[in-house]
Parts: sequence; C-alpha cells; structure tokens
Amino acid sequence: MTTILDGKKTADALMADLKTQVDALAGQGVVPGLAVVLVGDDPASAIYVRNKEKRAQSLGINSVIYHLPFSTSEQELLDQVNALNLDPSIDGILVQLPLPDQINAQAVIQAIDPDKDVDGFHPMNMGRLWTNLPGIVASTPYGIMQLLAAYGIDVAGKSVVIVGRSNIVGRPLAGLMLNANATVTIAHSQTQDLFALTKTADILVVAIGQAEFIPAAAVKPGAVVIDVGMDRNAENKLVGDVDFANVEPIASAITPVPGGVGPMTIASLMIQTVNLAKKRLNG
Repeated sequence: MTTILDGKKTADALMADLKTQVDALAGQGVVPGLAVVLVGDDPASAIYVRNKEKRAQSLGINSVIYHLPFSTSEQELLDQVNALNLDPSIDGILVQLPLPDQINAQAVIQAIDPDKDVDGFHPMNMGRLWTNLPGIVASTPYGIMQLLAAYGIDVAGKSVVIVGRSNIVGRPLAGLMLNANATVTIAHSQTQDLFALTKTADILVVAIGQAEFIPAAAVKPGAVVIDVGMDRNAENKLVGDVDFANVEPIASAITPVPGGVGPMTIASLMIQTVNLAKKRLNG
C-alpha cells in the first residue's frame, strides 16, 4: 500500500515542538524576528506571504511585512534590505520572489546579510551547502529532507533523480541529498531520454512547474515520489507536476498536491528563523 507523505500533518508536529522552543527563547528575553519584503501585488506571492505571517504569529515569532509598491527602484529595495541587516531585532530576512523587472534579483539576494538570509539563496550559503558546512539552506529542499526523515525514508545509497535545476529547489536539494550520501542526478529541459532516466530513480523529485508532466510509465515501481509542483490543469484543478492518480498506485510513497511539500516549506522557514534567534542569544 502506498504511503501518502502528509506534509501538513508533519509540519504541524514540527511546529508544536518549535512553539516550545520559541516560548523558551521568550523566557530568556529573545523573540525571533522575521522580516518579509514584498514588492508589488503578485497574487501568489501575497498569499504565500500571508500564510508565512499566520504561521509565524501562531508560534510567537515577530513577523514584520514590508509591502513596497511595484514601482520601487532597486536602490530603494537595497536600502530597505540594508536597514534590516542592521536591525538587531531581525534574525531572518526574506525578499519574496519574483521581483519587478526593474530590480536585479541577484543583486538584492547578495545584499542580504548571509547570516540573516533565511531563504538560503545567498552565494555564501550556497557555497556552505556544497562544501558540506553548516549554514542556512533553501526552505523547500530543507522541508523535503525533513519530510523524508519524518517517514523514516533514508536516502543514503539511494539513486535520487531531481527534475529541475533552479536555485530554489533543484540545486540546493541536490547538495543536501549528496551530503546525506545519496547518488544524485539532476535532470532538466536539455536532458535526453528524460523518462528513461526518471525510471531509474529510487527517489524521484519533480520541480518543473508543468501540470501532471510525469506519467506512471516514467516512474520505477516502488519509488518514492516527491512532487514540488503547484499547477492548474485543463479543468483548473490544483495539481502537481506528477500524474498523481496514475503514479500513486505504483509508488511506495508519494506527496499529495496540495498538502505535501508546501506546508513543509513554511515550516522550514520558521525552524531556520528560530535557529537564527538561538544563534543571536548565544552570541
């Protein structure tokens, strides 16, 4: 029988433990601080930021939202980031992507203090990850690793195929998997015989943003399938990058959409914010 990897249930359990940690920090005079900067009015970004704020408030984390107009210049955003870098009450800084065209996203990411870069996108944090040093890592990959661990799925020695090479999911997840002793292959739009490759995976992770792109024929029977996609199909139904209905019967474990990776992403953001607050407390 296929195991459904319930991200919501797992995230709720992690957050219950984290609330205890936040309360303990508060007792020592430290309130974790998370600053989220949103530029413009992208609907998906606004929903995501609101969900982050709700989760932070439920934990007792001080969540501060800076909602800047779409017309904000790159320098204005950099000035805001610098002010947050210097604010001792802020442990984590997150600039919500995507940004308007007039702003160079990479310049903004690099302007964030690496020790407050709670999204883990700064080149210094990417470097720490790929040299297997402690540091902040991107929330979605971190959440995926937490979800696998919660269900006792050991990646060591396993063949892991990641479809998608973004700096948000594919690349950092490959680093985490490699550090956990998996054998990792990253596939992308230029990969030849993609489905032949995905069928070799003991653990298949798909993060490409194409509704129900991976069919059952592309999945090894008994594989663990992690679907990072959040798409709309022809019927406007919310689905992932994997054809869940047909893949689920042959997988040993699979994440649903919604309710799989998404809740773990926000949970991971909170965990890392609290870890940064602990670092502040301990100097």
